[in-house]
Amino acid sequence: MKGLLRRLWRDEQAATATEYGIIAAIIAVGLITVLFAFRGSLKNMFSRATDAVNTPP
Repeated sequence: MKGLLRRLWRDEQAATATEYGIIAAIIAVGLITVLFAFRGSLKNMFSRATDAVNTPP
């Protein structure tokens, strides 16, 4: 039992997975924040693109 606890204490794979999870969460929050801040500009850009595609030459 003592050996098992010692192995678990030294195991760093779970720590690495946790770190990657935290990094992914930070990136997701940043992306959502940026998209929320620029939603009006993005909507206008896609509307103009849609109008340009649908307008006959």
